[in-house]
Amino acid sequence: MNEPVDVYSDQFQINLGINGCTCNFMLSGPTPPPPGVAPQVQRVATVRMSLEHLKMMTFILHRQLAQFEAQAGISVPIPVPVLSSLQIREEDWHAFWRV
Repeated sequence: MNEPVDVYSDQFQINLGINGCTCNFMLSGPTPPPPGVAPQVQRVATVRMSLEHLKMMTFILHRQLAQFEAQAGISVPIPVPVLSSLQIREEDWHAFWRV
C-alpha cells in the first residue's frame, strides 16, 4: 500500500460532472507576481470522488467547523473582498453559516 500523501494547499479548483467530482489543490508561488501577470501556482494534489461522497463530506466539514468555532468561542473571518472574488454574496455567506 502506498504511503499517505501529506500536503499543504492555499488554493483549490473543483470540477463537477455527471459522474463525479475532481478537486485540485494548489500552492501559491513564494513571491507575488508582477502587475498584469497571472500568479504561479503548483498543483500539489488531485482528489476524485463521487458526487454523493462530496455532498456528505461538505456537510461533515461544515458541521465540524461550526462546532469548533462554537466550542473555541471564535469565528474564522473571511474578508468580504475574498467572498466577492469567489462570486459569493455576503448574504448567501451569512445564510450558509447562519450568522
